[in-house]
Amino acid sequence: MSDGQLDLFAGSGTSPSWQSPSAPRAPASAPSDFDDAALLAAIPASGSTDGPVLALEAGRRRIPAAVPVLEDYCRRFAGFGTEHPLPEQIAALEALTTIGGEQAAASVARIVVRNWVQGPTLANAVAAAARLHSRLPTDVVLPLLRHAEPAIRADACRLARAGPDVVATLVDLLGDLHADVSLEAAFALAHFGRAEGLPLLKRLLIETPSARVIDAVPQIADEECVVQLGRIARSASRDLAAAARDALEATEHPRAARLLELLR
Repeated sequence: MSDGQLDLFAGSGTSPSWQSPSAPRAPASAPSDFDDAALLAAIPASGSTDGPVLALEAGRRRIPAAVPVLEDYCRRFAGFGTEHPLPEQIAALEALTTIGGEQAAASVARIVVRNWVQGPTLANAVAAAARLHSRLPTDVVLPLLRHAEPAIRADACRLARAGPDVVATLVDLLGDLHADVSLEAAFALAHFGRAEGLPLLKRLLIETPSARVIDAVPQIADEECVVQLGRIARSASRDLAAAARDALEATEHPRAARLLELLR
C-alpha cells in the first residue's frame, strides 16, 4: 500500500473478493452439533461471523487434523488488519495453541515467518509461537525483539536462540523500561548460560522467589544464589523447596554439595 493511501479493509475480516450474493451463511446448527469432519469442512466456507466460533470449537476438541485447516484460515486474511485486530486470525491462533504439539508449533511458525499476521494481531501470533515453543529463524526474531510493542518484545525473548546479535539485543533489553521484557531477557540469557541477567534474577530469588526463577539460575549461580537456594529449600513451601533442591543438584558451584548434605 503506498503512503497516504487508505487501508479500506484494515481490521476487516472480509476480502473484497468475498463480497458476493453467494457469500457463506452461518451454519444452521451450533458448532457443537457438527462431527469433526463436518466441522473442519465448515471452517474454510465460513463467514466472518461463524468462522471464529468454528475455529475455536476445533481447538476446544483438540483435533490434530484441524491444524492445516486453521493455518489456511489464517492465510485467508493475510494483508488485512493492519489497524485493528482480526477476530478470525485470533481465533485460529488460539485454536492452534490449544491443540498444541509439534505440528501446531510449526504451523504458527509459518504464519509468523510468512507475515500473514500484521498490525495488532501480530502480538497474538508471537504469543502463540512462544507458548508452543515454535522455532523461528534469527532474522525473524531479531526485529520482534526490537518491536515497539512490549508484549511482542517479551514473547520474542522466549523465542530467541543463542547467537551474537541475539545475545547483544537481549543484554540491551535488560534495561527495558517494561519489567516483563527485562525479566524475559534475563531468563533467555540464563538459558544460554549467560550471567548478564543474574543481578535481576538474584534479586527476585531473594525477594519474590518462584519456580521459574529458581529453575533459571543453576547454570549461572554464584555463591549468593546458592546460599539463597539453600534457604528456600529449608523454609519455603513444598513446591518451591523441591525446586530449590533440584536447582542445587543441577548447579556445579562447590558450595551446593555441602548444602545438599545439610539438607539431607
